[in-house]
Amino acid sequence: MSTLYNFFRSSAAFRVRIALNLKKINYESIPIQLRRAEHKTDSYKSINPMALVPFFVDDMVSVGQSLAIIEYLDERYPEPAILPKTFADRARARSIAQAVACEIHPLNSLRVREYLSTKSGFSDEQVNEWHIHWMQEGFSSIEKILASSIETGIFCQGDEISLADIYLIPQVYNALQAGMDLKPFPTIQRIYNACLKEEAFVKALPENQADAV
Repeated sequence: MSTLYNFFRSSAAFRVRIALNLKKINYESIPIQLRRAEHKTDSYKSINPMALVPFFVDDMVSVGQSLAIIEYLDERYPEPAILPKTFADRARARSIAQAVACEIHPLNSLRVREYLSTKSGFSDEQVNEWHIHWMQEGFSSIEKILASSIETGIFCQGDEISLADIYLIPQVYNALQAGMDLKPFPTIQRIYNACLKEEAFVKALPENQADAV
């Protein structure tokens, strides 16, 4: 059986859980509690030298980083496809996913928030303001892309779930947890609502994980 080293609140791990659920792949979830710094232990570093989650082990293959894991899953278990059929559609789905992964997530990771609190003297309120600010910045661009394109359907890329949705929905979840208003982003909110009608997304929600606290 495959193994996912996982943290229930990690949006990167959330992405991989969605992909595994879409593919209907059975896997063992091993919780790594980031807030207790379990990812920094020697025992975990011996498994994953990058000391991050998610980390996926499938037979003799070990893969870190959510995008690499998801593309590995899509190549090894091709049905249902996560990446669209045409090269243009694949590029668009990847572009939206990377807008989340590269423009929003790095500024709001647990490491950054902890640094702001411990090294820069940010209060909890200021950290949350930082969190919301950068999500609003990123969502503004993504909303324009989605709202202005005929390629947007029920989901980000037409009427089939794709890589773009897998990346967008965990970030929207984080935004709602932070108290961010989604009214300025109606297309994003509509797609979020559509995805949460799908079992693969619901099963992947943080509160539905065994290590949720």
